[in-house]
Amino acid sequence: MNKQQYWQYLYVGLGCLISSASIDLFLVPHHLLSGGVSGIAMIFYFLFGLPIGVQIFLMNIPLLFASYKLLGKDFTIRTVYGAIIFSVAVDALQFLSSYSPLDDPLLAGLAGGVISGIGSGIIFRANGSGGGLDIVAAIVKKYYSFNFGAVGFAVNCVLMLIAAVLFGLKPAFLTLISMFVGANVTDKVVEGFNRKKTVFIVSYNTEQIVEAILKEVGRGVTILNGEGAFTRQEKQVIFVVVSLTQIAKIKLLVQGADPCAFMIVSDAAEVMGRGFTLPGAHRVNCE
Repeated sequence: MNKQQYWQYLYVGLGCLISSASIDLFLVPHHLLSGGVSGIAMIFYFLFGLPIGVQIFLMNIPLLFASYKLLGKDFTIRTVYGAIIFSVAVDALQFLSSYSPLDDPLLAGLAGGVISGIGSGIIFRANGSGGGLDIVAAIVKKYYSFNFGAVGFAVNCVLMLIAAVLFGLKPAFLTLISMFVGANVTDKVVEGFNRKKTVFIVSYNTEQIVEAILKEVGRGVTILNGEGAFTRQEKQVIFVVVSLTQIAKIKLLVQGADPCAFMIVSDAAEVMGRGFTLPGAHRVNCE
């Protein structure tokens, strides 16, 4: 196992511990559910007292078998590792249920969603998996054209209906809020909080715009060669990545150099490279 794989397994284990702690510390004490396989296990725990972690692992066995058959050995090994760590941690940390720091179910649901989202985000950033619906997602993505987001949402809606019937509407809606918060936090962790903006500028006065960006904004610029579809006239497209706070400056510079310039600004979820972020394990001389 090389250094990169070592860190990958370390991050997956950390993410599983964080996610399992959120279940025991915030969700279980207030009869709130998690999503997917964990949510099903928690329902049986609330009804019959069956250990959540043991149930999660048993439910993962047929999914892991399907993963080995359909997704290959490497993915399955990473998933088995994550599923075992998560299952063991949920039961090992069950004592945390007695020390829940929040008495308000709404705050507990929000906190559980945030903490769980952080844990899941760490797992996904490491290209890992904790089992459960993650396996189904990978299979659906590989073999079918279904939108797994819709499938996962449908599964969780069924869980909410069951929770509403068994435990009442309040826990069901609080669970839904917790899931929503968790999903959004997961996306933020996976994409990165330090989001950038990509800017495309189409202008006949590219030299002045490029010079202004280089001198006054201090960002590197890439010039792309383009052609107008209607006029068939050749033109240059300026491409630059900037921070959110630099967008207003870019707009002023472009408007000052060419009021007729065409500009597109869009989100960049994660930017790596010179001037932004170079992962420590991959630092090289980019000269």
